[in-house]
Amino acid sequence: MKYIALFLVFLAAPALAQDDPAVAARAASKALEQASEQLDDADSARDRVKALTTTVRAYEDGLSAMRVGLRRVSLREMDLRADLAEREAEISDLLGALMTIGNSDAPVLALHPSGPTGTARAGMLLADVTPALAARATALKEDLKEVSDLRQLQQEAEQRLTEGLQGVQLARTELSQAIDSRTDLPRRFTEDPVRTAILIAGTDTLNEFAAGLDEITQDEEPGSLTAISDRKGYLELPVPGKILRGAGEEDAAGVERPGIVVGTQPRALVTTPTAATIRYVGPLLDYGLVTILEPQADLLFVLAGLDQVYGRAGQVLPAGSPVGLMGGEMPAADEGLSQSGEGGGAQWTETLYMEVREGDDPVDPLTWFSTDKG
Repeated sequence: MKYIALFLVFLAAPALAQDDPAVAARAASKALEQASEQLDDADSARDRVKALTTTVRAYEDGLSAMRVGLRRVSLREMDLRADLAEREAEISDLLGALMTIGNSDAPVLALHPSGPTGTARAGMLLADVTPALAARATALKEDLKEVSDLRQLQQEAEQRLTEGLQGVQLARTELSQAIDSRTDLPRRFTEDPVRTAILIAGTDTLNEFAAGLDEITQDEEPGSLTAISDRKGYLELPVPGKILRGAGEEDAAGVERPGIVVGTQPRALVTTPTAATIRYVGPLLDYGLVTILEPQADLLFVLAGLDQVYGRAGQVLPAGSPVGLMGGEMPAADEGLSQSGEGGGAQWTETLYMEVREGDDPVDPLTWFSTDKG
């Protein structure tokens, strides 16, 4: 009877409730498939730069979702295997007890210490236990099948992830080539390279350089782009990522800067959040490669720390146009998929520094951009 009581307690234990992570992995796989189709269609697109920009972002979103999905699938499989191993020992004990009862002679089963009434009650209890055991066996079979399905899904998803990594690299290469050959962008001014070199050599700070931007132009057309003040606080960040340091916060060296630092994935595409004129593009001081955008008069977006920059000073870019790529190396297909955790913040390995300047003064970029700060 103690084995039957143990079995009833086991049946009453609540099952581990978890969301099905396979749904997210399959959705991510579908997103990567669609990104591949977009890459095929980009060759015939009227605006190839725009099409390829959309394709690169689709690949980046799909790859990010796939990594999250695969980690969840891996963790779910690990939990299932651990749960099955634990339940296997309990079920084995119970099956052994029931087999002992089943192998006993019928007269022995008919006897109970408390007499005929006790024997009848024991028989009723065993009758209840049998379908319950069958139900648990069915549940066990379903869990075993889920483990097998998850393993197959991981193999298929890892293959899709490998193909996606190859696809996004190809899309980035084709995007760079399309930008280099682009001739349809209007230009508001021509940059004077000599004046630019003099300005860079004579300035020690970003403030001084920004204040002298008007000195490096020639043949500039009057006027400005349409004001975007009504969108203040609602612009998207130039690159998907996480706010690692806010405006005015000290960095590891104790230096305070008026901009924010955005953690990004390696090789992430950086785009202009609104139509803007490129005021400067190239290396600057200790900021690395820098792009300075002017979306409206007396407003500048400064993007620093890029590994590759697109465009030329004076060009007017439509909203969503690519302005550069972040640095770093794309992780291998199986990198970061450990079962030991969710990956933490390892994906934000690159950093984009961004300032916003109104007139001569820097302001907190988060007054212009909408973000949950990570």
